[in-house]
Amino acid sequence: MLKELALPAPLRYQSRSMKQKVLVLLVLTVCAWSSVLSAPDTPETRRKEAERYLQVSPPKALFEDMADKMAGTLPADQREQFKKVMTTQVDIAALSKAMTDAMVKNFTTEELKALADFYGSPVGKSAMQKFGAYMADIMPVVQAEIMKAAAKMNH
Repeated sequence: MLKELALPAPLRYQSRSMKQKVLVLLVLTVCAWSSVLSAPDTPETRRKEAERYLQVSPPKALFEDMADKMAGTLPADQREQFKKVMTTQVDIAALSKAMTDAMVKNFTTEELKALADFYGSPVGKSAMQKFGAYMADIMPVVQAEIMKAAAKMNH
């Protein structure tokens, strides 16, 4: 009898399964709102999530993979030199800072959290392993299109 009196009035006269459903709904509602309320969109929260993203998707590894794949499109006698220059002369710290600053400027905290969650997942990691090959495939086309556009500007 005391258990029945401890419940709010609307729940006192409901069946056990209905009480469980109401409780589950209440818990889900609290969980949904807690994520919204716990992640304010500030430069600080954005920076934290951007840094987390760069931990799960390190720029150095991405850049090295991309340089390796792009070298494959060059003549054989130029590949090693290209990879050496790209992996030793690029300032990864400056690149990482620029990436972080741009992410903080352009993405919300929620978006950065989603990116870090995705790229930290098995499927996200698999996708990132293919990104260097993807960039190597499209880079010649991007460069050619930029050259064509630049040539049109000069006429």
